[in-house]
Amino acid sequence: MIRALVVDDQDLVRAGFCAMLEAHADIDVVGEASDGAEAVEQVRLRTPDVVLMDIRMPRVDGLEATRRIAALGDRAPRVLIVTTFDTDEYVYEALRAGASGFLLKDSPPARLADAVRTVAHGEALLSPAITRRLVEHFIRRPSPQAGATAAFNELTDRELDVLRQLAAGRSNAEIASTLFLSEATVKTHVTRVLGKLGLRSRVAGRGPCLRIRSRPAGRLDHRTGSGARVAFRA
Repeated sequence: MIRALVVDDQDLVRAGFCAMLEAHADIDVVGEASDGAEAVEQVRLRTPDVVLMDIRMPRVDGLEATRRIAALGDRAPRVLIVTTFDTDEYVYEALRAGASGFLLKDSPPARLADAVRTVAHGEALLSPAITRRLVEHFIRRPSPQAGATAAFNELTDRELDVLRQLAAGRSNAEIASTLFLSEATVKTHVTRVLGKLGLRSRVAGRGPCLRIRSRPAGRLDHRTGSGARVAFRA
């Protein structure tokens, strides 16, 4: 059973989310909160597995609440940001704060429950559009500092293949078709890539910066088809 906490300053939105989640036998809504400060208190009191967190709320907003929850360490639940705002600033700040996923409020009801299950199982959740914007943002950043490429070099050839597909804006289904993999396998690769590059929950961590640079080995740049590798900077 997945224990969920719903955080939103609008009563009707909270009630709607609770009703949608409680319709699933494997999800139990153990509490609600109307702002970030109350959310942190409820986390300590209710010990949920997943917190559905709005961003814009009075007193303490969702981003600051996510930071405080992530600071709980091993006792911290996974945080799923559920909001109407998908601006780059909010996405980056949410991930840096320690969120495990980012979902828009206009998503289908079934998607909400699936998102809760995904982050509860320790996986990252980002839509293909948001993932593409993240990768493009990191690729445009400056060159990495010496000695900081180790995290990126941990990527396997297959994970690099998946990363290039993500950067091209392809969905999991499209990546599976292109690379002749199952969607479940692609999902696993995406989770590992995001984790290795620091795009999942990180407490007090700065977002990594990626760029494509030439290398003699035969790895192909998704943009040019030439030999390339992706470098990392923390």
